[in-house]
Amino acid sequence: MLALDIFGFKALWSPYFLLFMAAITAGYFLLTIKYRHLFPGSEKLTKQQIFLFLLSMALIYAIKGSPLDVLAHLMFYVHMIQMVALVLLIPPLLIFAIPVWVWRKLLEFKVINSLLTFFTKPLIALIVFNGLFSFYHIPLIFDHVMQSFWMHTAYTLVLFVVAVFMWWPLLNQVPEHQNLSGLKKVAYIFADGILITPACALIIFADTSLYATYSDPAVWGKVMALCVGSANFASLNLSGPELFSSMSLVHDQQLGGVLMKVMQEVIYGAILARVFFEWFRKDQAEAEEIMNHNFNPSPVK
Repeated sequence: MLALDIFGFKALWSPYFLLFMAAITAGYFLLTIKYRHLFPGSEKLTKQQIFLFLLSMALIYAIKGSPLDVLAHLMFYVHMIQMVALVLLIPPLLIFAIPVWVWRKLLEFKVINSLLTFFTKPLIALIVFNGLFSFYHIPLIFDHVMQSFWMHTAYTLVLFVVAVFMWWPLLNQVPEHQNLSGLKKVAYIFADGILITPACALIIFADTSLYATYSDPAVWGKVMALCVGSANFASLNLSGPELFSSMSLVHDQQLGGVLMKVMQEVIYGAILARVFFEWFRKDQAEAEEIMNHNFNPSPVK
C-alpha cells in the first residue's frame, strides 16, 4: 500500500488553513481578554471556556487541515468520522466555549438574531439539520458536491451552521434563549437520533458501493485533484483509493455507517446524561426551596 507522504507537506498539513485557524484563535482571545473592558457586563473567561475553544480549533484543523482530510478522500469511513466531528462534536464545544456576553453581543445584530430565533425553533432545527445531512449523503448529491471546491465548501459551512442551530435549544447558556424544559430536551434528543438514522441505515445496509467518489477512478481523480492540487495529483499517476487500503469499498462504506451511528449514540448519550442531571438538580433545588418556605413561613405583621 502507498503512504500519504507522496502527496507532500502542503497537501497534508494545509499551512494556510492553519494560519487561518490561528487568526480566529487570536481574535477570540483579543475580544474576550484584551478588549473585554470595552463591553459593559462582560465576564472573565473561565478555564473551561479556554480549554473548550482551543479543543474546538484543534479539532477543526485536524479534520480539515491535517492528513485526516486527505484520508477522508481515500476511505469513506474516515469521511464519516470527519462528519461526526464537524456536526456532532465541535458545535456543542463552541456553544459552551463562547461566553454568554459574546452571544448576546452577536444577537444584537438583527440578521443574526432573526436567523437564530427562527432556525433554533425545535421542530425547524431538527428538520433542517437532519434534512440537509441526509440530503448530502444521497449518492448523486454527494458525488456532485465533492467534485466542486466551492460547492463542497459552501455545503460544509451551511451544514456546520445548521448543526449549531440544532444544538442551540439543548445547550445554550443564554437564559432568555433557554426555552426547552428537561422533559422536552429528552424528547428532542430522541427525535434527533431517530431522524438521523435513515442516512446511516442507507450506508450500512447497502450491498454495493454507493459513491462514485470512491469507486469511479475518473470521479475519484477529480476529487483528489481538488484536495491535493491538480498538478501534484497528475504527477503521481494514481488509479484509485484501493492503492491506500486493503479494505473493500463495500466494507469501507459499511464501516463508515456503523462508526457514524455508534459515535452519534455516544455523543447523544453524553448530552442526554447532562440534560437529565441538570433537570434532576433543578427539581431538587425547587423542592428544597418549597420545603424551606413551608418550614420557615414569613412572619405575620
